[in-house]
Amino acid sequence: MIQVYIVDDHPFVREGLKTFLGAQQGIELVGEAGSGEEALTEIQALQPEIVVVDLHLPGMGGVELTRKIREVCVNAKIIILSSFSEEDEVMDAIEAGALSYLLKDSSPAKLVEAIQAAQLGEPVLHPRIAKRLMQRVRRQEPAGEQLTVKEKEVLALLIQGRSNKEMAGELWVSDTTIKSHVSSILRKLEVNDRTQAVIKAMKERLLEK
Repeated sequence: MIQVYIVDDHPFVREGLKTFLGAQQGIELVGEAGSGEEALTEIQALQPEIVVVDLHLPGMGGVELTRKIREVCVNAKIIILSSFSEEDEVMDAIEAGALSYLLKDSSPAKLVEAIQAAQLGEPVLHPRIAKRLMQRVRRQEPAGEQLTVKEKEVLALLIQGRSNKEMAGELWVSDTTIKSHVSSILRKLEVNDRTQAVIKAMKERLLEK
């Protein structure tokens, strides 16, 4: 069972998520909170695998909460579920340690997909968020070791939150080849995971010459 904790200051949203996620096989809702302060104490005690966080919370905001969760529950994967898609807020959340970013107009099935992907360490991004991140990447200045053309194609798909299987299908290669490209990208960018690769891609113009 994937243990999930919800943080949202709107009771109606929490009740809806509880009802939906409670009906999903393989997912266990272990707790909920309406504020960052309340959530942090419980998360430290419960150590859930996945935390779904609203970005705009009273008191401690979602970005600060994300950062603190990473300190007290280092293995937790954080999914931002927000109504806001401003570029700076998205970047702040990802840099604070969020793995995935969904908007509240996402389908319930997409949230389940994000939870299942998060357990595997794979990010899922709302299409609008992925588009903005791609635009940001293309605006940045180049730096660091150059990626190959194929690695840039894989990196572009990583930014869109694609899984290994989806990337393999789109690029007409095997899953093993995709894993090899991802490993090479992480090595060249000197990062430890895909989320860090996306963050670095936003700071450097890695998809252009």
